Amino acid sequence: MKSAQSIKELQQLVVNQIAEEAEKIGKTNPVNLYQPIDYTLNMGGKRLRPVMLLLACDLFSGDVQNALPAAIAVEVFHNFTLLHDDIMDHAEIRRNMPAVHKKYSENVAILSGDAMSIKAYQYLLTVDHPNIQEVTRLFSKTAIEVCEGQQYDMDFETRLDVSIDDYLEMIRLKTAVLIAGSFKMGALLGNASQEDAERLYQFGINLGLAFQLQDDLLDVFADQDKFGKKTGGDIIANKKTFLLLQALAIANREQKAELQDWIDRKEFNPEEKIDAVKNIYIDLKLQHISQQKSNEFYQKAMEEIDTINVHSDRKQAIIKLAQMIMKREK
Repeated sequence: MKSAQSIKELQQLVVNQIAEEAEKIGKTNPVNLYQPIDYTLNMGGKRLRPVMLLLACDLFSGDVQNALPAAIAVEVFHNFTLLHDDIMDHAEIRRNMPAVHKKYSENVAILSGDAMSIKAYQYLLTVDHPNIQEVTRLFSKTAIEVCEGQQYDMDFETRLDVSIDDYLEMIRLKTAVLIAGSFKMGALLGNASQEDAERLYQFGINLGLAFQLQDDLLDVFADQDKFGKKTGGDIIANKKTFLLLQALAIANREQKAELQDWIDRKEFNPEEKIDAVKNIYIDLKLQHISQQKSNEFYQKAMEEIDTINVHSDRKQAIIKLAQMIMKREK
């Protein structure tokens, strides 16, 4: 298959399987537990992480169909994290639709999310492969690291001593390890060597860092309709993003005082705060600086995939997917 067609075909394979699983889940009792899961899985999305897993499996000539339940497990787990993230971040919109906790309730979203995390393991354990034990260990390690990253993210909201290195470690855990884990799980199910599986993991880590840096950038500067969620949320929540930390590092005294004032305020007009902080970012040319940092990690990812012991033609689909991720609409 050609690379562009391969991505589309694998996306469609995942979409069809998720639709089938969501339909079954939606008919399960108790309805109030399973209906929000059906709603979540039908909200759409590009299904990037399961496609990463399947592309990695295919890279090493593995059985993509056999790896499909693992891909579904990754997508169900990812969506579970979004359910709980939206509660913690007080986010009202997800993929231009009401977040689960707004459509139903916080208690429902918490419990349905819990059920999704368990269902992810149920899907994973239906895979028949000699490496399934190692894949499950990696999945579990990845899952706990995502939770660690989310905790750091929340801790940073009230900490005054967060460094850029702290931030990078936080997004490595919160975002990059799931991307890296998806690639490595696919590689293991494709019977890759340990060395190549690890190289693909490092490719995923660097791609994930580049992805999250860009995501933080889009949270401030994106067109909300194209981005799929309300912009400015990181500013409202005083998230210690690369943008804020870099601003505090390079701002002049007046800009730093204004930033600190907005951070310290307990009561404020949200739109006024977003506009004020965004204007400081623009004055400091942080859109360019942040994009440059994202590009550095993307280049490291490209260097990692170049070392994988597979013919370059077979790598084109994964490279194309990485390019697609980094060209999301602003």
